[in-house]
Amino acid sequence: MKGGCRVLVFFSIMFVLVWVSTLFECAKGTIYSCQQVMERLNSKLYLQNCYIMKENERLRKKAQLLNQENQALLSELKQKLTKSSASPNPNSIPDLNLSPAANKAPNANK
Repeated sequence: MKGGCRVLVFFSIMFVLVWVSTLFECAKGTIYSCQQVMERLNSKLYLQNCYIMKENERLRKKAQLLNQENQALLSELKQKLTKSSASPNPNSIPDLNLSPAANKAPNANK
């Protein structure tokens, strides 16, 4: 199951649980009108929505930081690759942290 589907299923289950818990509260002996039940359900769903939006904002900020880190690492890798390809030394030990194409010796295809 893909990530988006899991989230959708999770929130569908949460909606049902909130709805059922509201009905159970109504069955405890207090008589609520349909409007009161819907207002309670709406309030619970509103609070859940606030939590989801807050969590979404936190995850968006985290993703932004990870993207920045990824861009910095990619830039660093590109600099290393351009330095290693600019000054080839056939007697040097290949850097295993570089891409496979950059590690090939000049006579490797013979």
